[in-house]
Amino acid sequence: MDVTIQLDSTDNQLELFGPADGYLRLVRQSLGVQIAARQDKLVITGKDRDVEKAVDVIDKMQKQLLKRRSLTTTDVTAFIRQRDSGTLEPGSVLSVYSGKKIIEPSTNGQLKYVETMLSNDLTFCIGPAGTGKTYLAVAVAVSMLKRRQIRRIVLARPAVEAGERLGFLPGDVQAKVNPYLRPLFDALEDMMDFAQMKKFMELDIIEIIPLAFMRGRTLNEAAIICDEAQNTSALQMLMVLTRLGHGSKMIITGDITQIDLQPGQKSGMVEAIEILRRIKGIGCIELAQRDIVRHRLVQKIVQAYKKKAKVD
Repeated sequence: MDVTIQLDSTDNQLELFGPADGYLRLVRQSLGVQIAARQDKLVITGKDRDVEKAVDVIDKMQKQLLKRRSLTTTDVTAFIRQRDSGTLEPGSVLSVYSGKKIIEPSTNGQLKYVETMLSNDLTFCIGPAGTGKTYLAVAVAVSMLKRRQIRRIVLARPAVEAGERLGFLPGDVQAKVNPYLRPLFDALEDMMDFAQMKKFMELDIIEIIPLAFMRGRTLNEAAIICDEAQNTSALQMLMVLTRLGHGSKMIITGDITQIDLQPGQKSGMVEAIEILRRIKGIGCIELAQRDIVRHRLVQKIVQAYKKKAKVD
């Protein structure tokens, strides 16, 4: 089967094909097709089903360039994986403050995660690194703030030491905890420009804080995200959960395979899911290796460590 695709713009061919035609090579190798570029056209040759998949992936790549004016290997890999699943439907697009960015789930697991966050006041999400647990939670919060469904966003993380001693880090308390909060800043910076983020933080519309700073507060009309929650104790998790106020939404994320608590200490997140998962209005989502949308090697790294853990 041969299919010829008319490219939207010859100006975008370099971005569409990727560095040294790397994106086309990734599509060709992943789907088992041949792709030939002929001026403003692409000719795709192969088995019917494989060619149809490749056409769909190229179409998504072109739309991505039109929407965001950028394309990465991660994007192309996600489009290929979406098509392989065969069930992911478009939708659940999250509108954020950055005019250059449209955020939408890349896998079925991520789609279910977004739908669960939107339909529940409290959502637990567990999954390995790279599955978008934090990123999509922040995107939902920012989208709600933009639509004025909430008045503020509170992002919190436990400052648990992962093999290093926090007390030996240089600087004052703020300087010591900033490295723990950096991933939350990174997600926000992808969804609004720095000046706007700074303004929101000065007005306390957005707070990025260590978990301990939530004690004694009731948070109304807020989106509250507790990230890296696998490193909370039972008492800390209960403290977080009871901060939920009227008109608020809370999202608890973590990777229960990377718990940095003292040996023998049970994760507050694991215990909370066991106790609360059957209560109406509380959603529980588990993302898997297939939902990893970082660099394609991350998925292989996670799989390799899983195999080693089974052998040990």
